[in-house]
Amino acid sequence: MQELIQLWWAHAGQYNALPLENRNVVEILTTDRPQLTKPRNRYVYYPGIAEVPESVAPNIRNRSYTVGLEVTIDSPDAAGVLFAHGSRFGGHALYVKDGKLKYAYNFVGDQVQVIESTEPLPSGRKVLSASFEREGDTMPAEGTLTLRVGEEPVGQGRIRTQPGMFSLAGEGLCVGRDSGEAVTSDYPNGSAHHFSGGTIRRVAVDVSGEPYQNLEREAQAMLARE
Repeated sequence: MQELIQLWWAHAGQYNALPLENRNVVEILTTDRPQLTKPRNRYVYYPGIAEVPESVAPNIRNRSYTVGLEVTIDSPDAAGVLFAHGSRFGGHALYVKDGKLKYAYNFVGDQVQVIESTEPLPSGRKVLSASFEREGDTMPAEGTLTLRVGEEPVGQGRIRTQPGMFSLAGEGLCVGRDSGEAVTSDYPNGSAHHFSGGTIRRVAVDVSGEPYQNLEREAQAMLARE
């Protein structure tokens, strides 16, 4: 047995198997893999894009983040997914149902946390957003999720977010639909829950941790210039 052990170590060194992985499960799940692109805090997506793999999508794990959309609501019957990232095994999504803005965070497939706006969405061109503000340094991360129409808060609640990827193999990001296993069964419009009754212009995901108000004013300035 000792000879076999020594032989194993000899071959491990010869074929570059060393050093061995000695991290625990939590450390493996929460450590980002090397990326070819430079780190950044702002990501912008447009309707009609293919599903974005989680490995190159915004990393919102264990941090504050904002998902904001420029959208035109044409009908009081507008409904469907605005933004989705993940699946029924973990993920989050912003969508419209029964005239209201809703946000769902699916915690590892075990708990779906839903925040809903208190009033129906007004028609016209709007900036809709969901902002998560992490509080403390607990693991999993916990904090307050706030829904806004423009700068006006329209819904709020506490949620917890998962420390690792949304699934072992990662799960994609979509705009205007959720094409995989749905983040929540609460979606309207049937699979793939396409958004209808309005037009999505763009989606921005910000992980800088800057105050929400600064991001909102930037979005309004962009709208004014167009």
